[in-house]
Amino acid sequence: MNKPVHTKTFKSGNSVAVRLPKGFAIPAEAEVELEKSGDTVTIRVTRDREEVRRQLKALCDDLAAIGRPSDGVQARDPFEFPDRKGLL
Repeated sequence: MNKPVHTKTFKSGNSVAVRLPKGFAIPAEAEVELEKSGDTVTIRVTRDREEVRRQLKALCDDLAAIGRPSDGVQARDPFEFPDRKGLL
């Protein structure tokens, strides 16, 4: 988990704004979604749903082109869980 970054809000027109450091990697002019829950404000970069669907479809097509292994599911050695007190 990243360390918290401390900054101050500032006035921008009639709004209150926060400057995000470069390390947050949100491009300028990116569309974001804000959500407030108590004292917590969450900022999410809005993603184009159609682009996400195109990427997912391309991934599925690539996986289908690879196909299943010719010998089916690969066998693995059995794994035994160690006995640990206090666990079921």
